[in-house]
Amino acid sequence: MYVAKVIGNVWATKKYEALHGSKMLIIQPLNGNYEHVGEPIVAIDTAGAGAGEYVLYISASEAVIPLPVDFAPVDASIVGVIDSIYHD
Repeated sequence: MYVAKVIGNVWATKKYEALHGSKMLIIQPLNGNYEHVGEPIVAIDTAGAGAGEYVLYISASEAVIPLPVDFAPVDASIVGVIDSIYHD
């Protein structure tokens, strides 16, 4: 799992049938110091995240696991909203 911040959303009037009803958000991947890592990506929201929230996401072939289908063209899925992070 990786950490990111929600920075926007995507409105799509047409999308792959298995993704109907799914919310797509733009997230900025972060490292442990909350610094940007790479470019923003689009992720399917399975956790009810919103703008400005920190989230946990999964990527690659595992990204389809939280969806109620066996296959969907998804590269990233948000699987949790972070309430707080503590580290030394």
